[in-house]
Amino acid sequence: MPAYNAQTAVDNDLKLIEAAHIYALRKVTSGPVFGVIKAVMGFSCFMLRSKESVSGEWNLACMAYNIKRMHSFKMA
Repeated sequence: MPAYNAQTAVDNDLKLIEAAHIYALRKVTSGPVFGVIKAVMGFSCFMLRSKESVSGEWNLACMAYNIKRMHSFKMA
């Protein structure tokens, strides 16, 4: 019995058109968003400590990021 090869299994799955389309959707990365929030916007640590407060602070940072993006799209 041949050894299991994950790459061969993925290649076989991608031969199906539907599987290739679904797999292409997985290639979207969210890493740059966190990099912009941390480096460009200066959000490197939370100032509050409770889970509820941190959640609110994170939501505020995400809203600021989204407003910044919408503003840049409007200007373009």
